[in-house]
This record gives sequence, C-alpha cells and structure tokens, in this order.
Amino acid sequence: MILSIGELLVDMIGETVDGTPNFKAFGGGAPFNVAVNAKQSGAKVGFVGRVGSDPLGKFLLGFSNKVGFDYLNLQIDEVRNTTIAFVTLTDGERDFAFFRHKTADYNLSTEGIDFSNFDIVHLGSLMLSEKEGVAFAKKVVKKVRKAGKILSFDVNFRKDLYKDFSDAVKAYKPFIEEADILKFSDDEILDFTGKSTIEEAVKLIEKPNKLLLITLGSKGSSYYYNDLSGTIPTEKVKPVDTTGAGDAFFGCFLANVDGKELTKENIENALILANKKGADATQFKGAVKLD
Repeated sequence: MILSIGELLVDMIGETVDGTPNFKAFGGGAPFNVAVNAKQSGAKVGFVGRVGSDPLGKFLLGFSNKVGFDYLNLQIDEVRNTTIAFVTLTDGERDFAFFRHKTADYNLSTEGIDFSNFDIVHLGSLMLSEKEGVAFAKKVVKKVRKAGKILSFDVNFRKDLYKDFSDAVKAYKPFIEEADILKFSDDEILDFTGKSTIEEAVKLIEKPNKLLLITLGSKGSSYYYNDLSGTIPTEKVKPVDTTGAGDAFFGCFLANVDGKELTKENIENALILANKKGADATQFKGAVKLD
C-alpha cells in the first residue's frame, strides 16, 4: 500500500478569451496527483494533506472523497486558507504562480498516521519552501525509517519559491539523499547538480540501492538502480495541458512496483505503463481526471 503526503491545492487554470483571463478551478497538488494516479493504476493508496475551511477547501474535500482512497487523512485548518496555484497555458505548456502566504498546505501533522500500514511513503516537495514544512518532512522521514518502509520523493524543483537558488538546493538536498525511490525531470537534475549532462548529474545523485528515475519529456524516461540502467521510449502526443503529467507518470510507476522486487524486468515494465499514463495525462485540462 502507498501513502502520499503533501499539498492538496486548487489549480486555477486560465485561458484568455476576448482579451480577458478566465480561470477554472481544478483539484491539484503534486502528491495528491501522484496518489490519484497510483489509485487509478490499481494500487491501494492513502493520502494525507491539509486545506482551509474556506469554500475552496470544501471543494477539495468533496473532490478527494470522489477518488475512493483506501485511507484519507485530509486535515481541515480553521485558521489558514487553502493554497491556490494559478496556471496559464501556452500551447499546452504551463506556467505557475502560487498564492501561498501562510496557507494550509505545509502546516501538516503526523498525528493519527500509522506508517507501519504502508509499504511506500511518498513525500511531496512543495512544503520544503517553509520552515514548518521542512520540520514536518523531517519528522516523516524519521517515522518512515523507524517503520522500515520505502521513502519515495519527487523533486518538483520549484526554485522560484526561494529567495536564493542555494536556499532551494539546501532545502531539497537532505530528502534527495534520503529517498529510496527518487524522481527528477531532465531539466531538474541539471539545475540541481549544476552539471551540463545527465550522465554527469547522475553520478552525483546515485548511490547503492537508490532507484533514480528521470523523465525526458517526449523521449520517455530513464532509470538507474545499482548496476541496472536503461531508457524507455514513450509515444508522441500533442499536449493539451501538461499539468500533472509527471505526477501521473510517478503515481503509475509506484503502483506497478509496490510490493515487487526491483528487477530490470519489473522496473522497465512499470516505466512502460508510467510513460503511457504520463502521456495520457496531457490530453485533458487539469492535473487529474476522475472516472
């Protein structure tokens, strides 16, 4: 069983009509998207997040209840508002602007969570831009290690949320080092390491028994695990909206390795399915599409 922890927020996805920006609300947040896609890919999945008691929080509560999670710990914050991400699209590619000053998403609690019930614990990264979120994430890592479970981490390297690039690297580094299953995009791993090639960057990140995944956009995805490595191509599609494509990929991947030995065959079969899930996620607006 997979537990995904982190932000659940409202994606306000906009388009310009007659010169005026128009926005429509969708459920989003990378770890929530990962959880939805893992569930849709056949895994047993739990999710932990935090929203405000405002109308947007109530919208997200109803939205998350429709997913059919096997475990849902959606914390309601009576003081802070729900986090909002404004997303604008150009030819299907997204640009983010966050409304996130003292909002609910990173003020999480581990109270009531029994980590022994889960095999993989997936941790979101948006919380790392705030000291409360960092403290919470460190607590999660300790509990995962104590329970002897697998820690999954998706970098989602949002350096624009930090005053200085070095602050972003400092915030992410401990969790990148701790993760047993780690995902970067090709751009993210080059930005984070400061290297000019993926091969050079991988050498700085890889370590024994760490599964490193790198998404390559239209070229598919690569993996590195001990002495195993490879690149799995993907189908070419014309994107409508790339929001959540990486989350769809990762959620599907985790669902297809949950409870399995990390052999070459199992990793590559999971990547084939994950590539397709990621490509399919670009064919509609919004990060997730509930059945």
